[in-house]
Amino acid sequence: MQANLPKAAIIEDDTDLQFIYKMKLEAAGYQVATAGNGAEGLTLIEKFKPDVILLDLLMPIMGGAEMLANLRTHAWASSMRVVILTNISKDEAPQALRFLSVDRYIVKAHHTPAQVVAVVGEVLGKKSP
Repeated sequence: MQANLPKAAIIEDDTDLQFIYKMKLEAAGYQVATAGNGAEGLTLIEKFKPDVILLDLLMPIMGGAEMLANLRTHAWASSMRVVILTNISKDEAPQALRFLSVDRYIVKAHHTPAQVVAVVGEVLGKKSP
């Protein structure tokens, strides 16, 4: 893994989606790490220190909103970039997300993996390849 590549963490319980987004992001020049739930995600993020987090909301053990609330209590993570990547409409999302500094909210069913990679690039100010 190259240290100069931007880092993306994918916190997603669907392993097929996790794999697809990981492959697309790596092909676009990102270093990627994954976790299958919010509890694993917290541990991963503390060690990996990603530039951006792609975060699902509905996951076992700890959901995305709870994980993000927990993450935002740490000074080192207070300004970490977060893209919510879920199939829950924004209207149905937990109210707490409004106060947790989210950069983008993406409904998976409405975006291709390539579009998700483009959004990650926009959030990080990275030019598309």
